[in-house]
Amino acid sequence: MRAMDISFLGGPAPQRGVGVVAPFDFALDRELWRWVPDDVSLHMTRTPFVPVEVSLDLARLVSEHQTLGEAVRTLNAIAPEVVAYACTSGSFVGGIAGERAMCEAMTWAGAVPSVTTSGALLDALAELGVRRVALVTPYTVSVTRALEAYVAEAGVAITGCAFMGLTRHIWQVPYRDVADMARQAVPRQGTADALFISCTNLPTYDVIPQLEAELRIPVISANQVTMWAALRRLGTPAVGPYQALTDPSARIGPTVPGPIGPGMAGPVGPAVAGSVGPAVADMPGVGDGPDTEQQQEGWT
Repeated sequence: MRAMDISFLGGPAPQRGVGVVAPFDFALDRELWRWVPDDVSLHMTRTPFVPVEVSLDLARLVSEHQTLGEAVRTLNAIAPEVVAYACTSGSFVGGIAGERAMCEAMTWAGAVPSVTTSGALLDALAELGVRRVALVTPYTVSVTRALEAYVAEAGVAITGCAFMGLTRHIWQVPYRDVADMARQAVPRQGTADALFISCTNLPTYDVIPQLEAELRIPVISANQVTMWAALRRLGTPAVGPYQALTDPSARIGPTVPGPIGPGMAGPVGPAVAGSVGPAVADMPGVGDGPDTEQQQEGWT
């Protein structure tokens, strides 16, 4: 039998690598890949398992500098060009200073540029010119409150927030629930410049274009901003058709300015920071105990 000549195939095309450090319970590897072009590979590693549900305690545990350094060093052998930490709560729990320190720790361990989900969120808001943002989270009250504080620290006004109160199995949330919470966070046009859907374990890829068409504002999500920021470090656009962040042709343009609220005439100021916390805590039915916090679903 004559052998087929396949010399014309050459060899595998050169691949550029993005290292991804994710929490041990991250379940959406496939979703991350959907934003990645064919000439880029994702190299995934996870933090060690800890028997803690989704909470501020877990966020602190999976973002410790020693844990990050060990995770990044496992990626060094395959030489990624950038490392991304794919966890929203783990990267906002320490505020802006904490997020910057995480990037420094990862860069030191891997000798490559580093990004985090929460740092990428702020970059995406700046890219889109967002001064007022609505939030959707799968978290409990306390974790949602910490995200509000992080965004406000960056000088962005929060116009609405809906949360699910979950402490586990977040990757199983269906798109319809994400869409319902988005409508609660943005009840009418003109109230926000963009919507951010938090948590890298919350599926969002397919729902983003649908929500943008309905709400008429950019909709960005944790996994989307993480991949967008990492690929931007490579000079490579993310693959996300009909998504305003990744596809400039999908951008609708500036939204109609709406009232930010008493004392919130601009994107920066004490009035924004002062609204963090009580907006969630004062909602009817939200108690102080941990059992109530885990089960409560609500919005501000």
